Amino acid sequence: MQPSLARPRNLQAVIFDWAGTLVDFGSLAPTQIFVDAFKSFGIDLTLQQARGPMGLSKWQHIRVLLDDTAIAAQWQQHNGRAPSDADVDAIYARFMPMQIAKVGQYSQPIEGAAQVLAWLRGQGLKIGSCSGYPRQVLDVLLPMAADDGIRPDHVVAGDELPAGGRPGPYMALANMLALKIDDVAGCIKVDDTVPGIEEGLRAGMWSVGISLSGNEVGLTRAELDELAAEDITRLKTQAEARLREAGAHYVIDSVADLPQVVAHVRARMAIGERP
Repeated sequence: MQPSLARPRNLQAVIFDWAGTLVDFGSLAPTQIFVDAFKSFGIDLTLQQARGPMGLSKWQHIRVLLDDTAIAAQWQQHNGRAPSDADVDAIYARFMPMQIAKVGQYSQPIEGAAQVLAWLRGQGLKIGSCSGYPRQVLDVLLPMAADDGIRPDHVVAGDELPAGGRPGPYMALANMLALKIDDVAGCIKVDDTVPGIEEGLRAGMWSVGISLSGNEVGLTRAELDELAAEDITRLKTQAEARLREAGAHYVIDSVADLPQVVAHVRARMAIGERP
């Protein structure tokens, strides 16, 4: 993607995803609970299948899973009919209390996240955030994250905008409005999923993908540390390729690497480049 040129503007804000980006290395919380929720309806779901639509709002995530040919066939065999929106509602209703009960187990901050947010504020930048999590889940997660030093200036949940969530630009733009940012090109969107990268691009923002700590690799820090160096390189390369194919301007291992991207974006903006 070739950047367009305009008069120089300033970087004003960074908007973050949550699971896999700021907290929950490997984005395990939503993934495992999708597996558990589907199992309660007699449907076997692999972690890889559960990860496929990650980044979407949770209701839409379930809808996409039920539209998958193999999963829909299981549902047909188990229930004698194709899955409907009413079935999405039923799985979502089962998923929600499970997610609320378990999210705290996966709320640990990703190494460097609190320090990077503090650094961004020291640079005069505002901090927004958005998530595929519904508000009820964020209401549990946010106080825990705040205790660990992760306190964005604004948070948008995946279920609270009438226009919907990712891959549309709406949650990113809602952050921009709340933070009183006057230029979409003055924002960086940071996310570990393909829909999250698309969200940033559609909003007209610089989009930064997260590879190692996020959904595209999908391993905990401990699991990653047990791998041989060549296996880590292979997984990282595959994740980077998927995020760059989605249009990410930059891809980094984790949020700890963001300051160098901020410096690079500022330099590009100083000569009039836009996303």
